Amino acid sequence: MPREPKVVDIDPVSRAPLYRRLLVLLLLLVAGAGMWSAYTRSRIGPPAPAEATEVQSSVSSQGDSLEVAVRWQLAVDSVRVAPESVRVEVGLSDGHQASVSTQPAGHTSDTLRVAAPSPKQTATGYSCVAPIHRGQLRRESCTPWQFVLPAADTMPHPPRDTAGQSPRTAATRTPQVSRIVIQPGGLQVDPDPDGRCARWQREHPGRSVWLEVNQKAIPDCTGVNGKPMVAQFCAFAVLDDGRRVKTENSSNNPYCERLFRDWASERVS
Repeated sequence: MPREPKVVDIDPVSRAPLYRRLLVLLLLLVAGAGMWSAYTRSRIGPPAPAEATEVQSSVSSQGDSLEVAVRWQLAVDSVRVAPESVRVEVGLSDGHQASVSTQPAGHTSDTLRVAAPSPKQTATGYSCVAPIHRGQLRRESCTPWQFVLPAADTMPHPPRDTAGQSPRTAATRTPQVSRIVIQPGGLQVDPDPDGRCARWQREHPGRSVWLEVNQKAIPDCTGVNGKPMVAQFCAFAVLDDGRRVKTENSSNNPYCERLFRDWASERVS
């Protein structure tokens, strides 16, 4: 005899509300982002300090010292952070003398002093800037510079002794050179380590490197500090009667003419 079929009631499994599923998904995403951040940090390491760039120097003579004004920039981006401070060093390349200072990270310039060279000598120096990050000195950026202090080679001629001469002879004697003066008294020039300016001069004989004498030169003769790699000096003379005159080498030169007018108008020391 066949059995009668039975009806079995099955309760359907209820689904979790939508907001609960979204919450679980959000928690998984946050956990994944945290793990990825930790992974990338372990590979990249801590943020690096900003590097000093565009280090340049302007050098001037101040008595028996050279005043070196240094300026720089700090390269700060998404992976480089500003340091706590900056160390600035200016020195002579022979290593005998250096001046050091520390500036806050927000500063981009400083001025230090070193000894000036002797007459007819060239001081060869450097300016270096290094960030200080977490108490440690980081890689420094350096730029070389030079400063020329000229002097005359001509020995001054002493005045002639007019004792015993007639008044007419003494009055008509030829004035003698008492001393030679070189102008300007000193100039900064940029180094030419690759011989770029010298090569340009050889390839362009008869052409001037100057756009504005001692201020601006052609690109091939302009160095890392924006200064010309060459310098021009003018020689003037003081006679034993007190007059100031141009020498033959400084005549018919507009630049020397301008310097001579300024120098001749100064009070005699």
